[in-house]
Amino acid sequence: MTDERTLPWGDCDATELARRVRDREASPAELVDAALGAIAQVDPRLHAVVHRMDEQARAAARGSLPDGPFRGVPMVVKDFDGFVAGVPFTASTRFLDGFVPDHESVAITRLRQAGLVFLAKTNLPELAIIGTTENEWRGATHNPWSLEHTAGGSSGGSAALVAARAVPVAHGGDGGGSLRIPASACGLVGLKATRGRIPLGPTMGEGWGGYVQWGVLTRSVRDTAGLVDVMAGPAPGDPYAAPALPGPLSTEVGADPGRLRIGFSTRSIFGKDTAPACVEAVKQTAALLAELGHEVEEVTLPVDRDRLAQAYLVQVGIGVAGEIEDMARWTGRRPTPAQFEASTWFLRQVGQTMTGLDLLHARDAAQEAGRAMATFHARHDLFLGPTLAHPPVKLGQLLLKPAERVGLGILRALPLKPAIRAVLAQLAANNFEATPNTQLFNQTGQPAISLPLHQDAQGLPIGVQLAAAMGREDLLIRVAAQLEAARPWRERRPPVCARW
Repeated sequence: MTDERTLPWGDCDATELARRVRDREASPAELVDAALGAIAQVDPRLHAVVHRMDEQARAAARGSLPDGPFRGVPMVVKDFDGFVAGVPFTASTRFLDGFVPDHESVAITRLRQAGLVFLAKTNLPELAIIGTTENEWRGATHNPWSLEHTAGGSSGGSAALVAARAVPVAHGGDGGGSLRIPASACGLVGLKATRGRIPLGPTMGEGWGGYVQWGVLTRSVRDTAGLVDVMAGPAPGDPYAAPALPGPLSTEVGADPGRLRIGFSTRSIFGKDTAPACVEAVKQTAALLAELGHEVEEVTLPVDRDRLAQAYLVQVGIGVAGEIEDMARWTGRRPTPAQFEASTWFLRQVGQTMTGLDLLHARDAAQEAGRAMATFHARHDLFLGPTLAHPPVKLGQLLLKPAERVGLGILRALPLKPAIRAVLAQLAANNFEATPNTQLFNQTGQPAISLPLHQDAQGLPIGVQLAAAMGREDLLIRVAAQLEAARPWRERRPPVCARW
């Protein structure tokens, strides 16, 4: 096994780079300069960066950085999921072009206080809505494992740079899989923490009715644990907080999980089919967990797919409508259809069409699913399934078809409520096939993690997802670290890969 102390910087995770800074084997300034060079190596092919912060990063690295656990480690920040003070925030929508927030989100400040240095902001789909990082304003981010394929979304720009080893860690967020989907597509670790674990303030109390949780994309379980430790904990004014953990997640890495009861399924949760490669990934992981001493059995999740898929889109539509109103308030501008993509504007129309009763029904469906999953976890410590139902798709495959564009264009001009509701029902029935397995855990608030345990015959990454009961990230980290030790993945390198 490779001695990590001899690895070049680009092959190190954030934990090892932080150790080198503490032991004076590297300086923050050296790491930042090298990482900026690494981004320059790969980004012309990946198209992951939307705003560079070279001068600010170099000044921070040469200044008095906080003496936190990740002092001097370079990272990138998604252009969404929290403000960075004094840095443009666009959410990949032309409507926010030129907007610069004057304050910072709590979670971003906590990353700074941990000693991390921000190098750039990364690409995403407009308003983080879809599971592929493609937008009309800035274009697509490419997967470093295959430039023809999606890096996933919505945190795809962040994922692409971590997978390509330009940076060891990146910030992102997850309202329906936006950390776990790109983690699966790019061969990374992506944890959506328990609802309320990481504060979203001061600008946001909860995102999409509680679906959204911020986090990071990494190449190691220990980095994920340590960085969630940095970001976690309630902030003044939070509407609620997650159940307290027994201790820091970083102390759970390498801890014995004991003999756990794990239920697995290869079925698509919100979709219809699962690709053979994704089925095989789950079956191999289930067999490995059994070899490691766990009790493993095949299960059926106790949830109503049709009701939850409809509830998800209702809540997201209302959330998007609210976000656009917030953006209008921040900028003093009036939103018009021409400033947004067709699918974004349609979701705004959905949000404006829905009633208070529709929202109540959507929230009730999510809460009932949460209670059903709590009952499930009384019997099973963890649930195992495929993160995605299919390997990463080619770019363009998840975008609107020409006929769909025409239909949404008609609705822009003639927003009839019955027609909007009919299109919404059609989306609920057919729009989750590629990314069907992550949204449930946003609705229930449970923690879930994607691990890069497998690849398909073409070498594309395939993630498997583990979910635990509310507040039990400790179990996820223990088992994730156990799997990482049994089937290491960190030495895999994509074809587009920085060297520094």
